[in-house]
Amino acid sequence: MCTNFKTKKATDGSVVIGRSLEFPTEMPTSLAALPADYPGVGIASGGKPGKSWNATHGIVGMCAFGKPELLLDGMNDAGLSAHLLYMPGGYCNYQPFKGDGSDLSEADLIAYLLGTCSTIAEVKAAMQGVNIWGFDPGMGFAPPIHCLVHDATSSLAIELHPSGWVIVDNPTGVGTNAPYLDWHLTNLNNYAGLSNSVPAAQTFGDTTIAAFGQGQGLMGLPGDFTPPSRFVRAAAQVALSDVPATGAQAEQFTMHILNSFDMVPGIVKESFGAAGVVNEVTVWDTICNLTGKRYAYRTVTDPTWYVVDLAKTDFTKPARVQAISFAGEFATVSI
Repeated sequence: MCTNFKTKKATDGSVVIGRSLEFPTEMPTSLAALPADYPGVGIASGGKPGKSWNATHGIVGMCAFGKPELLLDGMNDAGLSAHLLYMPGGYCNYQPFKGDGSDLSEADLIAYLLGTCSTIAEVKAAMQGVNIWGFDPGMGFAPPIHCLVHDATSSLAIELHPSGWVIVDNPTGVGTNAPYLDWHLTNLNNYAGLSNSVPAAQTFGDTTIAAFGQGQGLMGLPGDFTPPSRFVRAAAQVALSDVPATGAQAEQFTMHILNSFDMVPGIVKESFGAAGVVNEVTVWDTICNLTGKRYAYRTVTDPTWYVVDLAKTDFTKPARVQAISFAGEFATVSI
């Protein structure tokens, strides 16, 4: 399970994206960087290589299994972000590997899009002629996914339908998991009455009823961790929150929204291959400041936010990974 959203554009024009990764910790992840001239080649199958590309943008993000090209999340130096989110339940349908130079696995998708595109319009053009097939990166199966992409002005989802990939414009900038985005957008109509104001007292016969306290306008906001509920919760918080003044404040607002999706170990369990029944936890959160070119993250056992400044990152170096901290502590103060 994962949650992804775009906060309101700040008064100074800043645009910030938040993302949580809820998953078993059995899948190792690292911080990664790909150079601006990265020579990409899609994962091979049957002795034939996948689609090739020459990157023009440097990328920072989170990768799987210690391989910098296997990106789960990231942003590039042009201010475009992309995020793979889990999409089970029959809502991800991979195509057979063709071997004609058009093939990208789900594990190649972010490296390809962020390496070659700077806008949503360019993403739509870059997807033309691409065939997406399912690759097992080391999990025992090809993970079902969809891909959410954002630039400073718009957002979209790349969904994998039985007939092939489909691009859906996303006016909310919010994404979770199954089902498809159009269902989530329709489901928002069930929550049209949500408000950040306390409703006025009402009289029923000789009885007057009034709210017990603040927050009554959000009565009915779902608090569980299912994809439909998280979608509504994220969309409501983005819609009802104030407009941030600056990029720094937009990052703070994003952090607070992410806090409402944080999973305590033990609250959700699942079967995960040979590992058996394991906890699903918020392994890490990321914040992409698309206009400020800042990529921040924290992990399940280190509450400190670490920030990569893309403007100061050397994208002439080879592709590389760096371990992320899973051993943080609360800071000590004296009084």
